[in-house]
Amino acid sequence: MIDALLSILLCQLVGEVTSRGLSLPVPGPVVGMLLLFTILRWRGQVPDQLRATAQTILDHLPLLFVPAGVGVIVHLPLLNREGLPLLATIVVSTMITLLVTGFTMRILPKRK
Repeated sequence: MIDALLSILLCQLVGEVTSRGLSLPVPGPVVGMLLLFTILRWRGQVPDQLRATAQTILDHLPLLFVPAGVGVIVHLPLLNREGLPLLATIVVSTMITLLVTGFTMRILPKRK
């Protein structure tokens, strides 16, 4: 389990260093996740130990939302002040995402 966790964290570290070093507009953990995905695709399978470790992390994922929830409560006055612009941004970006996803899904079946 330690080896698998080390592999996950190493990919995240390489992703973070790459993202910061190349000034990429993508967060380091996303680059690390793509690196891990690429390695696993190249190997052709997910090792059982890595699968078990990832499942354990996913089982405890709700605990990672506690700090974010506390942060929202701590910054409630800021959210009250800036609530309308935040809400507008969330609604507009969600609509754009839905439209782009819809158009992408219409195009993809035609290319098969």
